[in-house]
Amino acid sequence: MSFRRTTRVLAAASALSLFALGAAACSSGDKADPAASATDKVKVVAATDVWGSVVAAIGGDKVQVTSIIHDSSADPHSYETTADDALAAKNAKLTLANGGGYDKFFEKLAGQAGGAKKLVAYDIAAPGNENEHVWYDLPGVGKIADQVAAGLGEIQPASKQTFEDNAKAFKGKLDALVKKAGEIGATHPDTKVVATEPVAHYLLRTAKITDATPEAFAKAVENESDVPAAALDQFRKLITGKQVKALVNNVQTETAVTKQVVADAKGAGVAVVDVAETLPAGVTGYIDWMTKTVDTLAGAVK
Repeated sequence: MSFRRTTRVLAAASALSLFALGAAACSSGDKADPAASATDKVKVVAATDVWGSVVAAIGGDKVQVTSIIHDSSADPHSYETTADDALAAKNAKLTLANGGGYDKFFEKLAGQAGGAKKLVAYDIAAPGNENEHVWYDLPGVGKIADQVAAGLGEIQPASKQTFEDNAKAFKGKLDALVKKAGEIGATHPDTKVVATEPVAHYLLRTAKITDATPEAFAKAVENESDVPAAALDQFRKLITGKQVKALVNNVQTETAVTKQVVADAKGAGVAVVDVAETLPAGVTGYIDWMTKTVDTLAGAVK
């Protein structure tokens, strides 16, 4: 599944970067050293800062994390890797991709990592599912945390217990968030929302909230094609007629259609819940981000 971005900042592929990438491709990555000291930092490369923040929560001060995409202006679907990206991958002991077709650029990059431990979030959390935005799958992220802890423990056995303890603490916070999200649907049964993109699909499922987005609208967005007039009209009527409690809007995809429906929601007094694909400014990490998102969603459907 891929989505249209109206603002894209692509890293220009200069001759220098192409040469560096080619050279990295011919080199083997450093293999994990089971005898690594607990004082060494494990070098990790993550596809986005979302997954980088998860690794940081598990690894703490024992990891050095490089997140390739770390701002809202870069599009994972069309990102072009740089020489610096290739160098980071070459030196990595562990890589973490999103997968599911979301960050294909990272497949080639992870190949530069040689013998590094390679993890794919989608394959761990939701293999076979049509939706690749697994960072909103709170239980799935717990599974990923366990795999990160296990991978780091293999690379640095001296810190294995620390990684496991950090993962346990992280999952405890996730469990509390799952419970809080589930209470939204329990307290407000039969709640419906519409979404500009199915980015928060898993979170809405956990919260037991129905995504009432017309199928034709959703398919057009998935296929990066124009939304049919009838589908857009139906979508807008759900908002202006207040048949839904909120509009879930991906702030990193702004088009004429999204501007229109956001304006509709504000005009009708329907709450707008912003979701994103990278860490928003002002959050301290994954748990902080998801806590604020769950709280916003809960407030929107009251």
